[in-house]
Amino acid sequence: MTMIIAHRGASKLAPENTMPAFELALRMKAEAIETDVQLTKDNIPVLIHDEHVKRTTNSLGYIKDYYLAELKQLDAGSWFSNEFSGTKILTLEEFLRWMIDTPLHLHLELKNNKIDYMYLEPIVYELLKQYNVVDRTTISTFNSNSVQRFSQLCSSIEIALLTSRKIKNLPSYAKELGAKAIHIKYRLLNKTLIQKCQQENMRVRVYTVNHFSPMMRCFQLGCDGIFTDVPNKALLYRDKL
Repeated sequence: MTMIIAHRGASKLAPENTMPAFELALRMKAEAIETDVQLTKDNIPVLIHDEHVKRTTNSLGYIKDYYLAELKQLDAGSWFSNEFSGTKILTLEEFLRWMIDTPLHLHLELKNNKIDYMYLEPIVYELLKQYNVVDRTTISTFNSNSVQRFSQLCSSIEIALLTSRKIKNLPSYAKELGAKAIHIKYRLLNKTLIQKCQQENMRVRVYTVNHFSPMMRCFQLGCDGIFTDVPNKALLYRDKL
């Protein structure tokens, strides 16, 4: 059955990558949460998609140039709606502390394709081990070097290569890097790719799928998961199928 993964939480209805979005996804009975991790100036992993704080906070500047204490002063909710005014940026540790008491699987995207943060992989891995969630976590990244680095750190964790580009023999290429899954943009999805992945024992998940027709196509082709901003709708459509 195709897993329903809340993309940055229930991000259509609450500010992405924040506790309100994650809590809402859990209430909607999403089966997994996808979130993004970057490093602060003091090497603390925090959950935010963009390298720059401008789009989703009331400030300017790069995550890498902020200390955690400074980031914690920012408002990460008002941009979405006044209802979420005062919402704070979360650390990965704060999220894990909440997640361990839920049935959720974690899809953690390392945001290191534009800024290749030094030590991001070991810092993240140590936290996952500390909270005993390695077996409930999938690591993903667009950075092929990072796939290799993480697979060398831990051979048991599921690592996924993210891509929006056509890559020749994608399942074989990902496998050679050390990946056990591919996460693809919806437009790359086709039956042949699914079949090749099945032959390679490689899981396939698709992003970002928010509407009925593409969701149904993902379900019918047997995708292992979809990333969606509307997990409530995805669960409803999957149940109908």
